[in-house]
Amino acid sequence: MKVARVTLSDRAANGVYADESGPEIERLVAGHFDEPVEWVRVLLPDERSQIEATLIRLADVEQCALIVTTGGTGPAPRDVTPEATRAVLERELPGFGEIMRMQSYAKVRTAILSRATAGVRGRSLIINLPGRPRAIGECLPLLTPAIAECLDHIAGFRPKLRQPAS
Repeated sequence: MKVARVTLSDRAANGVYADESGPEIERLVAGHFDEPVEWVRVLLPDERSQIEATLIRLADVEQCALIVTTGGTGPAPRDVTPEATRAVLERELPGFGEIMRMQSYAKVRTAILSRATAGVRGRSLIINLPGRPRAIGECLPLLTPAIAECLDHIAGFRPKLRQPAS
C-alpha cells in the first residue's frame, strides 16, 4: 500500500523544530493496518499553491492510495490545508472531519475550531489530520475502518486491519 504523509508547517519546513506529526502518522498506520506500506514523505510550508500541487502529484503521478496531511486546519490566516484539499478533491467526505471534531471536542473544547476534511481524488483518499501528535493519536485510530472501506471502493483493495492484542 503506497501512503503519503504530508506535514504542513511553516516552522518545521524552516527547520525551527523537528516534524513529530509525520512519524506519528507512520507509527499509527503501521499499528492499525496489517499491510506493508511504501511511504512517501513530504514537508511543506503553509502555502496553498504548493499544497495543491503536491496533493495532485501524490494522487495522479505517485498514485498513493492514501494521502494523510497533518497541520494547517485551524482558523489562523496561514491555515489553508482544507482549502487546498477541497480545491483538488473530486468528492468530499465530510464525515472524517466530523468524527475527528466530535472525538476531540470531548477532550479539548477548542477542537471545534478544526476545519479538517477528507475526500477522494481519482483512486486516492486524502485526509486532513490535526497538527499535534497527541491529537493524531486520538483521531487516526477512529478512522481506520472507514479508510479500509473507502480504499476498497475507490482503489479496488481493502487493507487488512490489524487485530487488537487481547
